[in-house]
Amino acid sequence: MQYTQLGRTSLRVSVAGLGCGGNSRLGLGRGKSDAEAIALVRAARDEGVTFFDTAEVYGTEHIIGEAFSPSERAEVVVSTKSRILKGSERMTAAEVVANLDASLKRLKCERVEVFLFHGVAPAHYDYVREVLAPALLAEKQKGKIGHLGLSETGPNDPEHEMLRRALDDPLWEVGMLAFHMMNQNARANIFPRAMAQGFGTLLMFVVRNIFSKPGLLAETMRGLAAEGKVPAELAARENPLDFLIHPGGASSLLDAAYRFARHEPGANVVLFGTSDIAHMKTNVASILAPPLPAVDVARLYDLFGHLTGVGLDLPDHIKPQAKTAP
Repeated sequence: MQYTQLGRTSLRVSVAGLGCGGNSRLGLGRGKSDAEAIALVRAARDEGVTFFDTAEVYGTEHIIGEAFSPSERAEVVVSTKSRILKGSERMTAAEVVANLDASLKRLKCERVEVFLFHGVAPAHYDYVREVLAPALLAEKQKGKIGHLGLSETGPNDPEHEMLRRALDDPLWEVGMLAFHMMNQNARANIFPRAMAQGFGTLLMFVVRNIFSKPGLLAETMRGLAAEGKVPAELAARENPLDFLIHPGGASSLLDAAYRFARHEPGANVVLFGTSDIAHMKTNVASILAPPLPAVDVARLYDLFGHLTGVGLDLPDHIKPQAKTAP
């Protein structure tokens, strides 16, 4: 495993982070048992993974709580999150603090290393900063939280507006953002400032349905070509990104996706989800592999660097976020 510093925090973490949500939810979303999910988490730790990202809405915090003994728990870094909305209404500071306490109980610990406000849309940013953050900073002073941050809602904020604003406020130490081969605008909008300011980055959406669901990439490419956003020749190919797969290049489309994100300057942790131990090991191997050939990376930049909001699908069980006026 390779390890890195998470921004300006004191945390040294694995560059591969096990995401405990998404469609798989450690296998729980695929019908697997708690025992199987626990075994998956422990197998990831055996591979050197030390960063585990969960959230109250994922329904997997208890798996992390059961997976590690107290001594083992001290050797890993856990990130969890609280909603800021209850239906269409904003949660109060007291409700979010109660969510933190409930998360700690499910995680079987007194302190979580990273606590994020979950899926913060631009319209809610001021409320989170001015009303919710002070209450959580008070909990941080009590020792319940190591580092405070936010995750964006990629499908509803493809330009990273919320995180661009958050980078103006030094209270935030960590942010989670959407980034993949065909959704690259964080290269200009987020990563340069994050590196300059020591803002820790957690990358989600690195592999989503667009790269894993059969036929969806070709379908998406045809739509983009019809809009004049990508070359027409890509739309004519059954496997539009097969130029990435060659001796000395990627071994598969998913391998390319993980390697592209892992070696992007400014990326700290690449999150991946899975329901299967063998698949977990394959993902980790890709994240630890060398960078893609420079010519392939340059071609990806050239073909897709201008795109915004492509391939940012919500997990199947999540409904689109309600709109609330600022």
